[in-house]
Amino acid sequence: MSELEQEAGEALERFLRIAAREVERVCADADRGAIAKASRLIREAEARGGRVHVTGVGKPEHIARYAAALLASTGTPATFLHATESVHGSVGQLRPADVVIAISNSGETRELLACVEVVRSFGAPLVAVTGHSDSALARAAEVVLEARVSEEGGPLELAPRASTLVELVVLAALSVELQASRGFSREDYNRRHPKGALGKRSAG
Repeated sequence: MSELEQEAGEALERFLRIAAREVERVCADADRGAIAKASRLIREAEARGGRVHVTGVGKPEHIARYAAALLASTGTPATFLHATESVHGSVGQLRPADVVIAISNSGETRELLACVEVVRSFGAPLVAVTGHSDSALARAAEVVLEARVSEEGGPLELAPRASTLVELVVLAALSVELQASRGFSREDYNRRHPKGALGKRSAG
């Protein structure tokens, strides 16, 4: 085994330890009250005819696309909002009754904060998913869902790795709260997902 291969193996083991620790911590420390508050905010918006939009910049953009798809498939109508395009006309997809979920580990991403500013000008309430509860994003939000990590776990400690995992956990937890709070059934799921292996399972 070469020296680089040995270093790669050690880096892998270190990341797996960190990932397991960070996910376990967010599951233990997740603010259940904040998750329930975000769920109520979204359901109250729905009662007014509102919808959910999910946004992020960089790696959180990919998390936002997943979260919108997950919410939509489990009973909460949701769509992706492109953060940088929002200030070039795409914010027009919003109505004041809507809710925006914004994802940023630092909570200080310039492009996302520009999106947040224009979202707030439309009167839409904001749910922040961030690793920093004292960030500009958190201060702009009605509800903050903390997704904090102490380490990313990569060789340089730069690329988002553990932070994206905990963001996924927090958003998945919100989707569970929303799904359960509306009494979403197997039949409801099948109507939204009639094909594929999950379509077969939900039809049974």
